[in-house]
Amino acid sequence: QVQLVESGGGLVQPGGSLRLSCAASGSILTIGIMGWYRQAPGRQRELVASIDRGGSPDYLDSVKGRFTISRDNAKKTVDLQMNNLKPEDTAVYYCNMPVEYSSGHWYDYWGQGTQVTVSA
Repeated sequence: QVQLVESGGGLVQPGGSLRLSCAASGSILTIGIMGWYRQAPGRQRELVASIDRGGSPDYLDSVKGRFTISRDNAKKTVDLQMNNLKPEDTAVYYCNMPVEYSSGHWYDYWGQGTQVTVSA
């Protein structure tokens, strides 16, 4: 079994910062591209940022220059540093990791979700 545990959400004023963390545990051989998604009320889940095993990131246009994704392959973690937060960043944030749990067998795992609220 594989578990992803998220931490770091909360309430912050516009312009503030938060750091989200996600740690994987369990039977893991390899982890593919790690990602952070978000879902606001009444909207579809969207990919905010992703990072490959080599550390190359990719970002949603609206967060470029404000968010930074990083990963530690040895610790099996992915973080999302969010700066200059805006009210439109308010959403539930989910980490995602495709995991090779036995040779040649992969499964897509999700964190439990953490609420980020940006409000004055």
